[in-house]
Amino acid sequence: MKEILEWIKTITVAVVIALVITTFVTPLMVDGISMYPTLHDHDYLILKNTHTIKRGDIISFQSTLEFSQEELKSFSIIKKLKLGKNKNLIKRVIAVPGDELLIKNGKVYVNGKELKESYINGDYTSGDIHIKEIPKGKIFVMGDNRCNSVDSRVLGLIDINKVQGKVLVRLLPISNFGKIPSQK
Repeated sequence: MKEILEWIKTITVAVVIALVITTFVTPLMVDGISMYPTLHDHDYLILKNTHTIKRGDIISFQSTLEFSQEELKSFSIIKKLKLGKNKNLIKRVIAVPGDELLIKNGKVYVNGKELKESYINGDYTSGDIHIKEIPKGKIFVMGDNRCNSVDSRVLGLIDINKVQGKVLVRLLPISNFGKIPSQK
């Protein structure tokens, strides 16, 4: 009987610790190349669970894109339950509530100033978009690999309450371990 109580105690402590940790951070694996060269396919990240984000932060959010039947077939039952039917995407926050956004002639302007985007793959951003003011509760996001990214240029503005968290650190691969700085 004493041994059973010790097992119950150990399991309870482990569950409580896991719940506390996942309340503040979430592990996430990058799936795809939309954030190249900043992030690579299969990078393993830790997110800070927050809806407080700034321009330049890299975030994960629940999109309106659904997994295809082919993708769902490749998932285990546990993975299907964990992920749900909509895809989580990883993108960079370009504009926040109150900002004016203009994408024109391949350049991105926020509040009238051209963004210096040394982090993107290439030097051209497709699309002609002008948003006079990003509404409260919304953000505009784009991938760093602009030619290979489904982002706010296609999806529209993202609800801040759909944000899962912002990237704190890359754990794997070990050769790239470390904090990923945000860009403004």
